[in-house]
Amino acid sequence: MRAVRRTVRLWLAPGRLAEEGDTPDYRFSLANERTFLAWLRTALALIGGGFAVDQFLPDLRWGPRVGLALALLLAGALSALRSVSHFVRCERAMRRGEDLPLSRFPALLSLVIAVVALAMVVVVLAGWQS
Repeated sequence: MRAVRRTVRLWLAPGRLAEEGDTPDYRFSLANERTFLAWLRTALALIGGGFAVDQFLPDLRWGPRVGLALALLLAGALSALRSVSHFVRCERAMRRGEDLPLSRFPALLSLVIAVVALAMVVVVLAGWQS
């Protein structure tokens, strides 16, 4: 639990992060920031998709509609949280001269999106109402 609190503190106090190691080449820090922003765009798109499914598909039965919407909203929330975590982990690694951290999250997110997309295909092929 302490590790989680320490990590969240780094998210909210970038000055502490700057105290670690040496300052990396600014180009690498800017590339890290661009990746962070790309993750946030993905999160916003997933959240928007979740709201769109819920609000703009009223003829879809409640269960599938809510299930698809919640899957997209959850994927968006996880992407937003993971983006800041990945940004801080990469910045720390660059400052310490370590290898950049590897992550399974992109593969997991891709699988979740693929499953939701396949579920949407099934819903479309099965029709709106049974």
